[in-house]
Amino acid sequence: MLHHLSTLCGLDGIVHAVSTRHGGVSRGPFASLNLGLHVGDDPRAVLENRRRLCAALGAELDSMVAGAQVLGRAVAWVTEAHRGRGARDLASALPDTDALITDTPGLLLAAFSADCPLVALVDPARRAIGLAHASRRGTLGGIARRTVQAMERLLGCRPADLVAAIAPSIGPCCYEVGDEVAAEARAALPQAGRFLTRRNGRWRLDLWAANAAQLADAGLAPARIEPPRLCTRCQPELFFSHRAAAGPTGRFALLLALR
Repeated sequence: MLHHLSTLCGLDGIVHAVSTRHGGVSRGPFASLNLGLHVGDDPRAVLENRRRLCAALGAELDSMVAGAQVLGRAVAWVTEAHRGRGARDLASALPDTDALITDTPGLLLAAFSADCPLVALVDPARRAIGLAHASRRGTLGGIARRTVQAMERLLGCRPADLVAAIAPSIGPCCYEVGDEVAAEARAALPQAGRFLTRRNGRWRLDLWAANAAQLADAGLAPARIEPPRLCTRCQPELFFSHRAAAGPTGRFALLLALR
């Protein structure tokens, strides 16, 4: 049911996990631990899956907080007043939000994916955390960098103190894009040639490297940034992947909390 990010495992007072697609009750293309309420699965199954995942982390479902994930770059500062937002329904998720930051213990930040990179940020000194859903549009909009900047501005974090980990997501081996997206990347990303390669007449965009570069540009030491080690497109038996499914599929999650 759970996959862990090695950089975060050694940090005191941090709870985290990446869910796999196993250990739930959903059926069909959502089998079995689908956590997405917006994909056409039975909502009762999704809530049971979310309860199971939270229980595995020693948390209650109503401690979860999620953004609406609109493929944007907005960052929300989460406090106790937001406890439970987005946990049981889409309507209560934080609107127009793809990244969350907090220094409140006991709030379980959640982000969902079926290929998009999910970026976890932890400040062990300030005891603050952040979580970004770095979709292609979010990546081109600088969401990883903006999340670091929000933690610095609102929570008093020093970027040099932060550690980061990027969850399993679609890798440069598999993320093919067309000419239009390649042009958008060249316009949005400094030194975009580092992140774009051409193979067999198709562009491939490296979202892993693009997000790691944003984190480094924001002040994190490269040695404190854990890259993904698994491509979701290459591991459809372990993680939900939109590209691999080529049809309806579920969502896995990265959960992050301060004890």
